[in-house]
Amino acid sequence: MGRNQWVVPNPDGGWDQKAEGAERATRHFETQAEAVEAARQTAINQGSELIIQGRDGKIRKRSTHGHDPYPPKG
Repeated sequence: MGRNQWVVPNPDGGWDQKAEGAERATRHFETQAEAVEAARQTAINQGSELIIQGRDGKIRKRSTHGHDPYPPKG
């Protein structure tokens, strides 16, 4: 299982894709949508989680790709 992928706002503008725990961005994008799509593909390939932050720093969405330690009941 790979490292979780984060989409975070870049202080200089645009959006970054970062691997969890990494200091530097993996890739930089002009729009959040571009960053989300790239990070989603990486998360799918690695079987990890995608975490998307808003401009305010709060987590907007999480998506698990691969083994989910907390699957929904039912």
